[in-house]
Amino acid sequence: MNTTHKKKKIGIVTGGGDCPGLNAVIRAIVKAAALQGWESIGIHGGYDGLLTPMKTRPLSIKDMDGLLVRGGTILGTASSGPFSAKTGQGKTRQIDSSILAQAKTNFDRLGLSALVAIGGDGTLTVALQMHEHGWPVVGVPKTIDNDLDATLMTFGFDTAVSCAVDALDRLHSTAQSHDRVMVLEVMGRYAGWIAAQAGLAGGADVILIPEFPFNYDAVCRKINARETEGKLFTLVIVAEGASPAGQDLIAGFANHTDREIRLGGIGEQVAEEIQSRTGKESRCVVLGHLQRGGTPTQFDRQLCTRFGVYAVQMIARNQFGMMAALTGTGIAPVFLADAVDRIRTVPREGELVMTARALGISFGDG
Repeated sequence: MNTTHKKKKIGIVTGGGDCPGLNAVIRAIVKAAALQGWESIGIHGGYDGLLTPMKTRPLSIKDMDGLLVRGGTILGTASSGPFSAKTGQGKTRQIDSSILAQAKTNFDRLGLSALVAIGGDGTLTVALQMHEHGWPVVGVPKTIDNDLDATLMTFGFDTAVSCAVDALDRLHSTAQSHDRVMVLEVMGRYAGWIAAQAGLAGGADVILIPEFPFNYDAVCRKINARETEGKLFTLVIVAEGASPAGQDLIAGFANHTDREIRLGGIGEQVAEEIQSRTGKESRCVVLGHLQRGGTPTQFDRQLCTRFGVYAVQMIARNQFGMMAALTGTGIAPVFLADAVDRIRTVPREGELVMTARALGISFGDG
């Protein structure tokens, strides 16, 4: 008997921050599952939707119309609450066993054969804990920060970089017109992939990322050197998790015990320091959640579709405790434990950084 087409009912959950492409993944899963003869059940509001009272809805192919290009997630999401597995500064905590037991009871009541968890480090850490408690779970990697290990790229990242590059393009003209320093703050808590790639593609003169603690003297030297060359404006892109050497991360909001610290403010600090030290008028623009919204790029759409289909294939092969990952040769399964074991950061001697340095771009570290 071909078990690939055995009747199944699968659950789909989206967790963590919203991200361009979530709906595209949902669409791919539902369509691929339906062609297997399976049913799909959407879990509302992240994993919390599995708690009593449950918040679920059946998902049909008809429900998928228009989702390929639609931002956000039709299932809603949650980044705090009883299923928060990441707290403080990247610290992992175990989900309360009674919470997991209640969710598993409801999972069984729904008659689900498997759960597809779509999310980043926190969401997939919960998925790993569920798997360790006997849940049939597979994962799909999502985060605009692109900091999940074991996959070359997460969906949502390309769209976020495109947003940042568009912002730099727009800031370039106003910086040049007014002989100003324009500072663009982008997301990137522990990894500076958005800032590094957008900075390279958008013509930034200074890139500040969490991997390289910077000093203001080095940043100002770059600005003054440009002045000497007759270039009276400078573009600076800074990741929210970047910080001067010897200083802590800049928090925009108070700490919460059930979620990671909210960052924000480093861009404004950088602009103020530059203006104070150089006398150059400096302005800061914070992209914030603009990077999370809107229509996914064509690259993200096709990556989401490939991830979603592969998640269904993993379920068909009973490859639970695994995550769909982009490798050098295509999509492949990797262990969830390997995916959330460590953060993927920008390598100091990597080709991306070396290319930027060869162009005279400063990382503020020397």
